[in-house]
Amino acid sequence: MHYQEAIDYLYSRLPVFHRIGAKALKPGLGNTLLLCEALGNPQEQFTSLHVGGTNGKGSTSHMLAAVYQAAGYKVGLYTSPHLKSFTERIRLNGQPIAEDVVARFVSRHQALIEAIEPSFFELTVVMAFDFFAREAVDIALIEVGLGGRLDSTNIIRPVASVITNIGYDHTDILGDTLPQIASEKAGITKPGIPVIIGETHPETESIFRTAAQSVGAPILFADQQYTVSDMGVVAGIRQVEVSRTNIPDQRLGLDLMGSYQLTNLATVLATIDVLQPVFPVSVTAQQDGLTSVTSLTGLKGRFQTLQKSPRVIADTAHNRPGLEALFDSIKSIKYTTLRIIIGLVSDKDRRHIIAVLPLTAVYYFCQAQTPRSLPADLLQAEAAQEGRIGEIFTNVNSALDTALGEAFADDLILITGSNYIIAELTNL
Repeated sequence: MHYQEAIDYLYSRLPVFHRIGAKALKPGLGNTLLLCEALGNPQEQFTSLHVGGTNGKGSTSHMLAAVYQAAGYKVGLYTSPHLKSFTERIRLNGQPIAEDVVARFVSRHQALIEAIEPSFFELTVVMAFDFFAREAVDIALIEVGLGGRLDSTNIIRPVASVITNIGYDHTDILGDTLPQIASEKAGITKPGIPVIIGETHPETESIFRTAAQSVGAPILFADQQYTVSDMGVVAGIRQVEVSRTNIPDQRLGLDLMGSYQLTNLATVLATIDVLQPVFPVSVTAQQDGLTSVTSLTGLKGRFQTLQKSPRVIADTAHNRPGLEALFDSIKSIKYTTLRIIIGLVSDKDRRHIIAVLPLTAVYYFCQAQTPRSLPADLLQAEAAQEGRIGEIFTNVNSALDTALGEAFADDLILITGSNYIIAELTNL
Protein backbone atom coordinates (compact mmCIF):
# COMPACT_ATOMS: atom_id res chain seq x y z
CA MET A 1 0.00 0.00 0.00
CA HIS A 2 1.45 3.36 -1.06
CA TYR A 3 1.02 6.57 0.95
CA GLN A 4 -1.84 8.03 -1.09
CA GLU A 5 -3.61 4.67 -1.05
CA ALA A 6 -3.25 4.58 2.75
CA ILE A 7 -4.64 8.10 3.16
CA ASP A 8 -7.51 7.43 0.78
CA TYR A 9 -8.27 4.24 2.70
CA LEU A 10 -8.36 6.08 6.04
CA TYR A 11 -10.59 8.86 4.71
CA SER A 12 -12.99 6.45 3.06
CA ARG A 13 -13.08 3.91 5.86
CA LEU A 14 -13.08 6.01 9.03
CA PRO A 15 -15.32 8.84 10.28
CA VAL A 16 -13.40 12.12 9.93
CA PHE A 17 -14.29 15.09 12.18
CA HIS A 18 -13.04 17.79 9.84
CA ARG A 19 -15.43 16.46 7.19
CA ILE A 20 -18.59 15.54 9.09
CA GLY A 21 -18.18 17.19 12.51
CA ALA A 22 -19.52 15.70 15.73
CA LYS A 23 -20.91 12.63 13.97
CA ALA A 24 -17.31 11.43 13.60
CA LEU A 25 -16.78 11.29 17.35
CA LYS A 26 -16.82 7.94 19.11
CA PRO A 27 -17.49 8.55 22.83
CA GLY A 28 -15.08 7.09 25.33
CA LEU A 29 -11.49 5.91 25.24
CA GLY A 30 -12.24 2.26 24.51
CA ASN A 31 -11.16 2.14 20.88
CA THR A 32 -7.91 3.97 21.59
CA LEU A 33 -7.11 1.61 24.45
CA LEU A 34 -7.87 -1.46 22.31
CA LEU A 35 -5.65 -0.21 19.50
CA CYS A 36 -2.81 0.62 21.88
CA GLU A 37 -3.07 -2.73 23.63
CA ALA A 38 -2.80 -4.52 20.28
CA LEU A 39 0.35 -2.50 19.54
CA GLY A 40 1.98 -3.19 22.92
CA ASN A 41 0.85 0.03 24.63
CA PRO A 42 3.30 2.41 22.96
CA GLN A 43 1.93 5.36 24.99
CA GLU A 44 3.72 3.89 28.03
CA GLN A 45 7.10 3.78 26.28
CA PHE A 46 7.94 7.49 26.10
CA THR A 47 7.60 10.60 28.27
CA SER A 48 4.78 12.90 27.25
CA LEU A 49 3.48 16.39 27.95
CA HIS A 50 -0.28 16.90 27.45
CA VAL A 51 -1.54 20.26 26.13
CA GLY A 52 -5.23 21.22 26.02
CA GLY A 53 -7.37 24.36 26.05
CA THR A 54 -9.77 26.26 23.81
CA ASN A 55 -7.25 28.45 21.97
CA GLY A 56 -3.47 28.51 21.83
CA LYS A 57 -2.83 24.84 22.49
CA GLY A 58 -1.25 24.35 19.07
CA SER A 59 1.02 27.39 19.38
CA THR A 60 1.92 26.42 22.94
CA SER A 61 2.78 22.88 21.87
CA HIS A 62 4.98 24.16 19.04
CA MET A 63 6.78 26.67 21.30
CA LEU A 64 7.52 23.98 23.86
CA ALA A 65 8.71 21.61 21.14
CA ALA A 66 11.03 24.30 19.76
CA VAL A 67 12.57 25.01 23.16
CA TYR A 68 13.18 21.34 23.95
CA GLN A 69 14.63 20.79 20.47
CA ALA A 70 16.97 23.74 21.01
CA ALA A 71 18.00 22.17 24.33
CA GLY A 72 19.10 19.03 22.49
CA TYR A 73 16.22 16.69 23.31
CA LYS A 74 14.68 14.30 20.78
CA VAL A 75 11.18 15.73 20.54
CA GLY A 76 7.94 14.27 19.22
CA LEU A 77 5.01 16.58 18.41
CA TYR A 78 1.42 15.52 17.76
CA THR A 79 -1.10 18.20 16.70
CA SER A 80 -4.31 18.41 14.69
CA PRO A 81 -5.76 19.21 12.27
CA HIS A 82 -3.14 19.42 9.53
CA LEU A 83 -3.08 22.23 6.99
CA LYS A 84 -1.48 20.83 3.84
CA SER A 85 -0.45 17.24 4.49
CA PHE A 86 -1.57 14.55 6.91
CA THR A 87 2.09 14.03 7.85
CA GLU A 88 2.14 17.43 9.59
CA ARG A 89 0.21 15.89 12.49
CA ILE A 90 3.14 13.74 13.61
CA ARG A 91 6.60 15.32 13.79
CA LEU A 92 10.02 14.29 15.04
CA ASN A 93 12.34 17.23 15.78
CA GLY A 94 10.15 19.36 13.55
CA GLN A 95 10.17 17.00 10.57
CA PRO A 96 6.87 15.41 9.47
CA ILE A 97 6.53 11.65 9.68
CA ALA A 98 7.69 10.03 6.43
CA GLU A 99 4.95 9.06 4.00
CA ASP A 100 6.24 5.50 3.75
CA VAL A 101 6.03 5.13 7.54
CA VAL A 102 2.35 6.13 7.39
CA ALA A 103 1.72 3.70 4.54
CA ARG A 104 3.44 0.81 6.34
CA PHE A 105 1.49 1.47 9.54
CA VAL A 106 -1.87 1.42 7.77
CA SER A 107 -0.98 -1.63 5.67
CA ARG A 108 0.39 -3.57 8.63
CA HIS A 109 -2.64 -2.88 10.82
CA GLN A 110 -5.45 -2.94 8.25
CA ALA A 111 -7.08 -6.01 9.79
CA LEU A 112 -6.96 -4.40 13.25
CA ILE A 113 -8.48 -1.19 11.89
CA GLU A 114 -11.36 -3.08 10.32
CA ALA A 115 -11.94 -5.14 13.45
CA ILE A 116 -12.09 -2.18 15.87
CA GLU A 117 -13.48 0.46 13.45
CA PRO A 118 -11.97 3.49 15.22
CA SER A 119 -12.51 7.09 14.20
CA PHE A 120 -9.91 8.78 12.00
CA PHE A 121 -8.66 10.76 14.99
CA GLU A 122 -8.39 7.70 17.24
CA LEU A 123 -6.23 5.95 14.67
CA THR A 124 -3.96 8.93 14.05
CA VAL A 125 -3.37 9.32 17.79
CA VAL A 126 -2.31 5.68 18.07
CA MET A 127 -0.14 6.02 14.95
CA ALA A 128 1.64 8.93 16.65
CA PHE A 129 2.13 6.99 19.88
CA ASP A 130 3.55 4.02 17.97
CA PHE A 131 5.92 6.27 16.01
CA PHE A 132 7.17 8.11 19.11
CA ALA A 133 7.77 4.83 20.93
CA ARG A 134 9.69 3.35 17.98
CA GLU A 135 11.78 6.51 17.67
CA ALA A 136 12.50 6.54 21.43
CA VAL A 137 11.81 10.25 21.82
CA ASP A 138 12.94 11.99 24.99
CA ILE A 139 9.65 13.84 25.23
CA ALA A 140 6.50 14.10 23.10
CA LEU A 141 4.19 17.10 23.09
CA ILE A 142 0.66 15.74 22.70
CA GLU A 143 -2.04 18.26 21.78
CA VAL A 144 -5.60 17.44 22.82
CA GLY A 145 -7.96 17.17 19.88
CA LEU A 146 -11.27 18.22 21.41
CA GLY A 147 -12.23 18.75 25.04
CA GLY A 148 -10.02 16.61 27.22
CA ARG A 149 -11.83 14.09 29.42
CA LEU A 150 -12.94 11.85 26.54
CA ASP A 151 -10.33 12.89 23.99
CA SER A 152 -8.40 9.99 22.47
CA THR A 153 -5.10 11.46 23.66
CA ASN A 154 -6.24 11.16 27.29
CA ILE A 155 -4.84 7.67 27.82
CA ILE A 156 -1.32 8.99 28.44
CA ARG A 157 0.22 9.59 31.85
CA PRO A 158 2.18 12.76 31.11
CA VAL A 159 4.94 14.42 33.08
CA ALA A 160 2.67 17.51 33.22
CA SER A 161 -0.71 18.65 31.90
CA VAL A 162 -1.23 22.10 30.37
CA ILE A 163 -4.56 23.87 29.81
CA THR A 164 -4.08 27.15 27.98
CA ASN A 165 -7.49 28.81 28.45
CA ILE A 166 -11.25 28.30 28.31
CA GLY A 167 -13.59 29.89 25.77
CA TYR A 168 -16.79 29.16 23.91
CA ASP A 169 -16.13 26.57 21.21
CA HIS A 170 -17.65 23.18 20.37
CA THR A 171 -20.51 24.05 22.71
CA ASP A 172 -22.69 21.38 21.09
CA ILE A 173 -20.25 18.77 22.42
CA LEU A 174 -18.58 20.26 25.52
CA GLY A 175 -21.42 22.29 27.02
CA ASP A 176 -22.70 25.83 26.63
CA THR A 177 -21.25 27.40 29.78
CA LEU A 178 -17.61 28.09 30.64
CA PRO A 179 -17.73 25.89 33.79
CA GLN A 180 -19.08 22.98 31.72
CA ILE A 181 -16.36 23.41 29.09
CA ALA A 182 -13.70 23.76 31.80
CA SER A 183 -14.88 20.54 33.45
CA GLU A 184 -14.34 18.64 30.21
CA LYS A 185 -10.91 20.17 29.64
CA ALA A 186 -9.92 19.61 33.29
CA GLY A 187 -10.37 15.91 32.54
CA ILE A 188 -6.71 15.69 31.49
CA THR A 189 -5.68 16.35 35.10
CA LYS A 190 -3.98 13.23 36.47
CA PRO A 191 -3.26 12.03 40.02
CA GLY A 192 -0.08 13.63 41.33
CA ILE A 193 0.82 15.14 37.94
CA PRO A 194 1.42 18.93 37.85
CA VAL A 195 -1.17 20.91 35.89
CA ILE A 196 -0.42 24.36 34.48
CA ILE A 197 -3.37 26.63 33.68
CA GLY A 198 -2.56 29.47 31.29
CA GLU A 199 -5.29 31.98 32.06
CA THR A 200 -7.27 32.67 35.23
CA HIS A 201 -10.99 33.17 34.73
CA PRO A 202 -13.42 33.81 37.61
CA GLU A 203 -15.93 31.29 36.23
CA THR A 204 -13.44 28.47 35.81
CA GLU A 205 -10.65 28.88 38.39
CA SER A 206 -12.52 26.89 41.02
CA ILE A 207 -13.25 24.12 38.50
CA PHE A 208 -9.55 23.60 37.89
CA ARG A 209 -8.59 23.90 41.56
CA THR A 210 -11.23 21.36 42.57
CA ALA A 211 -10.18 18.94 39.82
CA ALA A 212 -6.54 19.19 40.87
CA GLN A 213 -7.27 18.87 44.57
CA SER A 214 -9.45 15.80 44.03
CA VAL A 215 -6.51 13.86 42.55
CA GLY A 216 -3.67 15.47 44.46
CA ALA A 217 -2.25 17.27 41.44
CA PRO A 218 -0.09 20.38 42.03
CA ILE A 219 -1.64 23.32 40.17
CA LEU A 220 -0.14 26.57 38.89
CA PHE A 221 -1.85 29.48 37.11
CA ALA A 222 0.73 30.95 34.74
CA ASP A 223 -0.79 34.43 34.59
CA GLN A 224 -0.72 34.71 38.37
CA GLN A 225 3.05 34.29 38.44
CA TYR A 226 4.30 35.55 35.08
CA THR A 227 3.79 38.88 33.33
CA VAL A 228 4.90 39.11 29.70
CA SER A 229 5.19 42.63 28.28
CA ASP A 230 5.52 43.51 24.60
CA MET A 231 8.64 45.57 23.88
CA GLY A 232 8.13 45.86 20.11
CA VAL A 233 9.40 44.05 17.03
CA VAL A 234 13.05 44.24 16.01
CA ALA A 235 14.26 42.55 12.80
CA GLY A 236 11.21 40.29 12.65
CA ILE A 237 11.46 39.14 16.27
CA ARG A 238 8.99 40.27 18.92
CA GLN A 239 10.89 41.46 21.99
CA VAL A 240 9.28 40.70 25.34
CA GLU A 241 10.05 41.31 28.98
CA VAL A 242 9.11 38.59 31.46
CA SER A 243 8.50 39.49 35.09
CA ARG A 244 8.16 36.92 37.87
CA THR A 245 7.84 37.18 41.61
CA ASN A 246 11.22 37.44 43.34
CA ILE A 247 13.11 36.81 40.07
CA PRO A 248 14.91 39.47 37.99
CA ASP A 249 13.14 40.51 34.79
CA GLN A 250 14.15 38.58 31.70
CA ARG A 251 14.31 39.70 28.07
CA LEU A 252 13.33 37.16 25.40
CA GLY A 253 12.54 37.16 21.69
CA LEU A 254 9.71 35.35 19.89
CA ASP A 255 9.28 34.81 16.16
CA LEU A 256 5.48 34.43 16.41
CA MET A 257 4.01 37.84 15.68
CA GLY A 258 0.47 37.73 17.09
CA SER A 259 0.25 39.69 20.33
CA TYR A 260 -2.00 36.92 21.67
CA GLN A 261 1.15 34.76 21.78
CA LEU A 262 2.33 36.69 24.84
CA THR A 263 -0.28 34.90 26.94
CA ASN A 264 0.76 31.57 25.44
CA LEU A 265 4.39 32.43 26.18
CA ALA A 266 3.64 32.84 29.89
CA THR A 267 2.13 29.33 29.84
CA VAL A 268 5.19 27.97 28.03
CA LEU A 269 7.63 29.53 30.49
CA ALA A 270 5.64 28.26 33.47
CA THR A 271 5.67 24.75 32.02
CA ILE A 272 9.42 24.86 31.35
CA ASP A 273 10.02 25.93 34.95
CA VAL A 274 7.82 23.13 36.34
CA LEU A 275 9.71 20.54 34.25
CA GLN A 276 13.17 21.99 34.90
CA PRO A 277 14.13 19.23 37.40
CA VAL A 278 13.47 16.47 34.84
CA PHE A 279 14.03 18.33 31.56
CA PRO A 280 16.57 21.07 32.29
CA VAL A 281 16.65 23.90 29.75
CA SER A 282 19.21 26.70 29.71
CA VAL A 283 18.30 30.35 29.14
CA THR A 284 20.18 30.15 25.85
CA ALA A 285 18.09 27.18 24.70
CA GLN A 286 14.90 29.03 25.65
CA GLN A 287 16.01 32.02 23.62
CA ASP A 288 17.15 29.95 20.64
CA GLY A 289 13.94 27.94 20.59
CA LEU A 290 11.53 30.84 20.98
CA THR A 291 13.14 32.92 18.23
CA SER A 292 12.98 29.95 15.83
CA VAL A 293 9.60 28.31 16.47
CA THR A 294 8.47 28.36 12.84
CA SER A 295 11.73 27.02 11.41
CA LEU A 296 12.22 24.39 14.12
CA THR A 297 8.66 23.03 14.13
CA GLY A 298 7.04 24.01 10.83
CA LEU A 299 4.24 25.97 12.50
CA LYS A 300 2.07 27.86 10.00
CA GLY A 301 -1.10 29.91 9.98
CA ARG A 302 -0.55 31.81 13.22
CA PHE A 303 -0.51 35.51 12.30
CA GLN A 304 1.61 34.46 9.34
CA THR A 305 2.60 37.22 6.92
CA LEU A 306 2.28 35.96 3.33
CA GLN A 307 3.40 39.20 1.66
CA LYS A 308 4.21 42.74 2.73
CA SER A 309 2.76 45.16 0.16
CA PRO A 310 -0.12 45.07 0.61
CA ARG A 311 0.39 43.13 3.80
CA VAL A 312 -1.43 39.78 3.82
CA ILE A 313 -1.79 37.88 7.10
CA ALA A 314 -3.23 34.36 7.50
CA ASP A 315 -4.48 33.25 10.89
CA THR A 316 -6.41 30.11 11.86
CA ALA A 317 -8.61 31.87 14.47
CA HIS A 318 -12.01 30.18 14.24
CA ASN A 319 -14.03 31.05 17.32
CA ARG A 320 -15.01 34.22 19.16
CA PRO A 321 -12.13 34.41 21.67
CA GLY A 322 -9.60 33.52 18.97
CA LEU A 323 -10.91 36.21 16.62
CA GLU A 324 -11.04 38.80 19.41
CA ALA A 325 -7.36 38.08 20.10
CA LEU A 326 -6.57 38.33 16.40
CA PHE A 327 -8.27 41.70 15.98
CA ASP A 328 -6.50 42.94 19.09
CA SER A 329 -3.20 41.90 17.47
CA ILE A 330 -3.74 43.95 14.31
CA LYS A 331 -4.17 47.13 16.35
CA SER A 332 -0.40 47.47 16.28
CA ILE A 333 -0.36 47.53 12.46
CA LYS A 334 -0.83 50.74 10.48
CA TYR A 335 -3.10 50.37 7.46
CA THR A 336 -5.60 52.39 5.43
CA THR A 337 -8.28 49.78 4.71
CA LEU A 338 -8.81 46.43 6.41
CA ARG A 339 -9.91 43.72 3.99
CA ILE A 340 -11.07 40.46 5.58
CA ILE A 341 -11.31 37.16 3.71
CA ILE A 342 -13.34 34.80 5.88
CA GLY A 343 -14.97 31.42 5.78
CA LEU A 344 -16.50 29.41 8.63
CA VAL A 345 -17.58 25.87 9.35
CA SER A 346 -21.32 25.43 9.70
CA ASP A 347 -21.37 24.10 13.28
CA LYS A 348 -19.85 27.23 14.88
CA ASP A 349 -21.85 29.78 16.87
CA ARG A 350 -21.85 32.19 13.96
CA ARG A 351 -23.88 34.93 15.63
CA HIS A 352 -21.20 35.53 18.26
CA ILE A 353 -18.40 35.27 15.69
CA ILE A 354 -20.00 37.79 13.31
CA ALA A 355 -20.55 40.15 16.24
CA VAL A 356 -16.79 40.59 16.76
CA LEU A 357 -16.00 41.28 13.09
CA PRO A 358 -15.06 44.96 12.51
CA LEU A 359 -17.88 46.97 10.95
CA THR A 360 -15.50 49.13 8.92
CA ALA A 361 -13.76 46.28 7.08
CA VAL A 362 -14.33 45.23 3.47
CA TYR A 363 -15.39 41.56 3.36
CA TYR A 364 -14.76 38.68 0.97
CA PHE A 365 -16.82 35.64 1.99
CA CYS A 366 -15.65 32.20 0.88
CA GLN A 367 -15.91 28.54 1.79
CA ALA A 368 -13.56 25.60 2.12
CA GLN A 369 -13.97 22.45 0.04
CA THR A 370 -15.24 20.31 2.90
CA PRO A 371 -18.78 19.21 3.80
CA ARG A 372 -18.54 21.04 7.13
CA SER A 373 -17.96 24.37 5.43
CA LEU A 374 -20.67 27.02 5.69
CA PRO A 375 -21.86 28.06 2.20
CA ALA A 376 -20.41 31.47 1.36
CA ASP A 377 -23.78 32.88 0.32
CA LEU A 378 -25.28 31.96 3.70
CA LEU A 379 -22.37 33.57 5.54
CA GLN A 380 -22.75 36.67 3.37
CA ALA A 381 -26.46 36.91 4.17
CA GLU A 382 -25.99 36.43 7.92
CA ALA A 383 -23.14 38.93 8.02
CA ALA A 384 -25.15 41.49 6.03
CA GLN A 385 -27.87 41.37 8.67
CA GLU A 386 -25.23 42.61 11.13
CA GLY A 387 -23.85 45.28 8.80
CA ARG A 388 -20.83 43.38 7.48
CA ILE A 389 -21.01 43.67 3.69
CA GLY A 390 -19.01 41.86 1.05
CA GLU A 391 -18.88 39.67 -2.04
CA ILE A 392 -18.93 35.86 -2.15
CA PHE A 393 -16.31 33.54 -3.66
CA THR A 394 -16.16 29.82 -4.27
CA ASN A 395 -12.72 29.48 -2.68
CA VAL A 396 -10.15 31.38 -0.66
CA ASN A 397 -7.66 31.83 -3.49
CA SER A 398 -10.12 33.58 -5.81
CA ALA A 399 -11.13 35.79 -2.85
CA LEU A 400 -7.47 36.66 -2.25
CA ASP A 401 -6.88 37.42 -5.93
CA THR A 402 -9.80 39.86 -5.90
CA ALA A 403 -8.72 41.47 -2.62
CA LEU A 404 -5.19 41.95 -3.95
CA GLY A 405 -6.58 43.49 -7.12
CA GLU A 406 -8.64 45.99 -5.12
CA ALA A 407 -6.11 46.77 -2.40
CA PHE A 408 -3.65 49.65 -2.20
CA ALA A 409 -0.10 49.10 -0.95
CA ASP A 410 -0.92 50.32 2.56
CA ASP A 411 -4.03 48.16 3.03
CA LEU A 412 -4.15 45.07 5.27
CA ILE A 413 -5.65 41.81 4.01
CA LEU A 414 -6.57 39.34 6.74
CA ILE A 415 -7.48 35.72 5.93
CA THR A 416 -9.17 33.87 8.78
CA GLY A 417 -12.20 32.00 10.17
CA SER A 418 -11.25 28.34 9.77
CA ASN A 419 -8.26 26.01 9.66
CA TYR A 420 -9.68 24.64 6.42
CA ILE A 421 -9.76 28.06 4.78
CA ILE A 422 -6.10 28.64 5.64
CA ALA A 423 -5.20 25.12 4.50
CA GLU A 424 -6.47 25.80 0.99
CA LEU A 425 -4.27 28.86 0.42
CA THR A 426 -2.00 28.12 -2.51
CA ASN A 427 0.95 30.12 -1.20
CA LEU A 428 0.84 29.27 2.52
